[in-house]
Amino acid sequence: MSETFDTRPPRRPDPQRICGLNAVRALFIRRPEQVLRLHYLAERRQVAGPLCRYLARHHRAYRQVLEDELARIAGTEHHGGIVAIAEPRRALPLPSPPPPLLFAGPLLPVLDGIGNPHNLGAIARGAAFFGAKAMLLSGDARQADLSDAAFRTSEGALEHLTVFRAEDLPSALRRLQGRLLIVGAAASGGVPPEAIPRTKPIALVMGAEETGLSAPILAACEARVTLPGSGLVESLNVAAATAVLMHALGSRSSP
Repeated sequence: MSETFDTRPPRRPDPQRICGLNAVRALFIRRPEQVLRLHYLAERRQVAGPLCRYLARHHRAYRQVLEDELARIAGTEHHGGIVAIAEPRRALPLPSPPPPLLFAGPLLPVLDGIGNPHNLGAIARGAAFFGAKAMLLSGDARQADLSDAAFRTSEGALEHLTVFRAEDLPSALRRLQGRLLIVGAAASGGVPPEAIPRTKPIALVMGAEETGLSAPILAACEARVTLPGSGLVESLNVAAATAVLMHALGSRSSP
């Protein structure tokens, strides 16, 4: 029996839909050359004007549309009146040795198995707010990557972060030790944030709400932190917990 081979070229990834005023503005600031086209409602015409002029100079399409059409283009009613279609962006493989950008901010958020893209976007928004320059994702199959929903929820923050992915996160964390203090968040059994030393920038490792961090990842952490609460609810949403911890740990970390 003769073997057959698929000689077709690999399918090109679909473009991404960047929705919302802040996300679209950040896209045009950080990577305008990757914008393919722009759609907007009449109420966003003033904001869209300079963006359309840029696209016109570079022979890219733009169009004012009605509400129903914009919702169809965006794939959601939560589009903020403006949607850019852009070249797809995904997390970059973590190179070896780790790039200096990982150590540039006061903290580095590290996400393991956080599958909800809205949580990823919300964490990115907090990370950029508190001065992070990069974010590291694990190779866990559950871990969300950059997506339409993540960009929308981040309100432009993802455009200001370089996002890496480490297939073997425990090994990657061990390589970061020395330059960063590796702190794993735990629902219980950790020290409060004020007990974590601030002698160097911090890599804050967050796990999925349901399962937390795995044993190999916890073993690669140099400290564990737990947020004290009232006890009336079990825990915070992972995005809310990350924001609280980033403020508590990053505000007094060495740059």
